[in-house]
Amino acid sequence: MKRARHEDRLGELTHSRNKSSFRARSALWLVGILAPVAFLWGCSGVVSGQNTQPNPPPPTTQTYSISGTISPAAGGNGATVALSGAASAATTANSSGSYTFAGVANGTYTITPSLAGYTFNPSSLSVTVNGANITTGLNFTATAQTFGVSGAISPAAGGSGATVTLSGAASATTTANSSGNYAFSGLANGAYAVTPSHTGYTFSPSVQAATVNGANVTGLNFTATPQVGSTYSISGTISPTAGGVGATVLLSGAAGATTVTDSVGNYIFTGLANGAYTVTPSNTGYSFTPASQNLTINSANVTGVNFTATAQLTHTVALTWNAGTSAASTYNVYRSVVNGTGFTKISSTSGTVLSYTDATVLNGTTYYYVTTTVDASGNESVFSNQAVAVIP
Repeated sequence: MKRARHEDRLGELTHSRNKSSFRARSALWLVGILAPVAFLWGCSGVVSGQNTQPNPPPPTTQTYSISGTISPAAGGNGATVALSGAASAATTANSSGSYTFAGVANGTYTITPSLAGYTFNPSSLSVTVNGANITTGLNFTATAQTFGVSGAISPAAGGSGATVTLSGAASATTTANSSGNYAFSGLANGAYAVTPSHTGYTFSPSVQAATVNGANVTGLNFTATPQVGSTYSISGTISPTAGGVGATVLLSGAAGATTVTDSVGNYIFTGLANGAYTVTPSNTGYSFTPASQNLTINSANVTGVNFTATAQLTHTVALTWNAGTSAASTYNVYRSVVNGTGFTKISSTSGTVLSYTDATVLNGTTYYYVTTTVDASGNESVFSNQAVAVIP
């Protein structure tokens, strides 16, 4: 009996071993099936990983520049230049009048300059950027604006034919028309004085100040009053004859008038009422002693109001400079009476000429000079170093 039980247990053990062997084979078979699946899943993961990489950045848009010059430099320096069209921007021209817009994309644009007191020709320019910088054909010419001073002398009987004298920042003379109207044109900004005169009339006021500042001055009116009773004269001589002949003599005060000395330097004002007057002579190239004289008419002619003319020494300024580093078509010469600013072009010389003589200087004045180089394309350099000339 015991042996039989033992054999039964051995049978169970054998059966158990056979069952374990079956399970092992089943597990191996399942692994064989799942392994390709795992491999395929791993490949899918790799592919998915590649698709999540960032895209390359888009290409950068290329940009270009637009440049030009506003001349002369006096009207270009500090001018505002506006860009409109495919994009908008603004810049300020440098001391030579040059301007540049950078970072401009392809497209069509309009360039428009502006500066108080100046007009521009042309007023604007159109340009198309197409894959290259624009450096030619965008230049402007600046012209200083001028203005007028005008008014009327009434009544027409005293205004018609009256002489009106302008002095101050500029000098001129005109004659009032049949209605007593007068006008001066082409005047730059500055301070002026207007003085009417007409034989047999006094004027109220006798003189008026006018300041031109970016606009015409109008309504500078006078009232003419016929002189009543006796009138008198003021007369004198300017000597020597060389400085006296053709001199202009200005009368101001109770009445205003202007006359020119005769062939020996004599002058006279007639038809004057009693009152206080001032006589002032002038003649290009001469100074006078005294510079003016004050006098009073008191029921009698005033004679012997004489002056001595002294010829002013004539001076010139000789300028020379070194050739520019680039080929010069011309050299521009600028002058100012203010240190470091306010330069105005006074001459242009050939690119082979390295000197200039200024014969228009005035005594007792200090002048400042600079030059620029202009190439064959019209491009102008910045100002050179400054030279100073003191005229005694």
